[in-house]
Amino acid sequence: MKRRILIGGAWPYANYSLHVGHLAALLPGDVLARYFRQHGDEVLYVSGTDSHGTPITERAKKEGISPAEIAHKYHEEFVEAFGAVNFSYDCYTATFTDYHKQHVQAMLRRIYENGYMYEKQSEQDYCETCGKFLADREITGLCPVCGKPAKGDQCDSCLTSFDPSELKDKHCLTCGHATVQRPNHEIVFALSKFQDRLEEYYRANSPAWRTNAVNETRKYLEQGLPDRDATRSLDWGIEVPFPGYEDKRIYVWFEAVMGYLTAGRRAAEARGIDFDAFMHDDENLITYYVHGKDNIPFHTVIFPALIMALENGWQPPKRIVSSEYVKMGEDKMSKSKGNLVAIRDLAARFEADTIRFYFVTNNPERRDISYSEEDMIAAHNKFLCGAFGNFVNRNVSFLKKKFGGVVPSGTVDSAMIAETERMYREIGEKLEAGELRAAAELMLQYIQEANKYYDTQAPWTQVKQEDKTAFNNTTATCLYIIANMSNLLAPVLTQGCEKIRTMLELPETPTWSPIGVKDGLVLGECPILYTKIQ
Repeated sequence: MKRRILIGGAWPYANYSLHVGHLAALLPGDVLARYFRQHGDEVLYVSGTDSHGTPITERAKKEGISPAEIAHKYHEEFVEAFGAVNFSYDCYTATFTDYHKQHVQAMLRRIYENGYMYEKQSEQDYCETCGKFLADREITGLCPVCGKPAKGDQCDSCLTSFDPSELKDKHCLTCGHATVQRPNHEIVFALSKFQDRLEEYYRANSPAWRTNAVNETRKYLEQGLPDRDATRSLDWGIEVPFPGYEDKRIYVWFEAVMGYLTAGRRAAEARGIDFDAFMHDDENLITYYVHGKDNIPFHTVIFPALIMALENGWQPPKRIVSSEYVKMGEDKMSKSKGNLVAIRDLAARFEADTIRFYFVTNNPERRDISYSEEDMIAAHNKFLCGAFGNFVNRNVSFLKKKFGGVVPSGTVDSAMIAETERMYREIGEKLEAGELRAAAELMLQYIQEANKYYDTQAPWTQVKQEDKTAFNNTTATCLYIIANMSNLLAPVLTQGCEKIRTMLELPETPTWSPIGVKDGLVLGECPILYTKIQ
């Protein structure tokens, strides 16, 4: 039966260029989307640019332009960067759109009406020098858990998320002066009401999560869930749809994660899909959320609680694909530190397949990785050129040289048919489990088996011995393997597999089931799948 798949890629902040750490964390989402489409499932793959919040206003100050201009500038850059590495979003949007704004305001009102929000007067951090209440990211201090320097909402050292009131030794990030406490009124989300339900949700779903998500979520739940302000005294953001809050904006932590729902709805509407029914179909729906480990609590605690608070029966996140970090040397790549390799710069120098192959086979699934351009080039030359590309080239070139490129009528080796069927089954299982590195290892194994078969059969010897039947069988088998490579490798190697499908006149859209090549087909020029990088 056709499954329904919602894949949400984390929404990057529009405060600087995307780097390869973002790419490594988000690429699994595109691989999953391509695989499930090939499988014939109904896929909504969505994301967008997180264009509100303090990081954007701080970047705007540095560049001397408005937050809106910053958001649009980096949104356009993000769209270009994702396109350069062949991401296939069904909807990539931004939080500054009217569509997102209207639906977020409607969801805020619904949660309020459902009794999970309340108004509160409280003491908040105020900077007397800057003359304003401070958002979480405008505050710096010491983490209440590990004691290391942290921003007002999260510690990058121990990954603990907290309320700004818990931060120690607080100072204004802009001017450096100590903050003071002043009364302010906000609308608060009653996260604490969901403690028991979230613990039950965690027990039911965490066996399918990565270890970092399991550990971080358990730690977060064990600390006890505090209520969280859903509004803040800001100028840049989505207006609060209640009287008396004209000087407030909806806090970015609330409206950004709701972007999965607004973008999902928008993608569904564009294809005539009933989004409410789609999200209600718990029997056939699988939701994947793909992000870095610093975003874990927002996807495993806060976002599920918000979905529960909507009380419309939608499925909370089921599969969490949370990556570790990509480092430059010993340091985590960081926009604020500037120690990064931008996706757009990398894509200007290397093919999309080269980049995708490296970050799938070297994905930070269970541990941090150190990015190495030398390793990426070595992997390209050894596997894409030397193993995959060479297998295709020597088969097709030999057939064209000896027989004018006419595909012979031969019998495909039964052992290779069985091996191919196994690959569809096992690669699919690994991909659905979010184990991209293991899936890539199987893909490479299939390529190695193909080369071993070719070398063992030695079709150049079969031709010399005028063993036409043996040669036809070998060639038919190898072309069968090549055709199925264009399916099995397509979620990762989009460019090379497309060249194969064109050459063999296969259906333009890859599928997830064994295919063959037409007897008597006359092959055109054999394309060079990949060129060696010096």
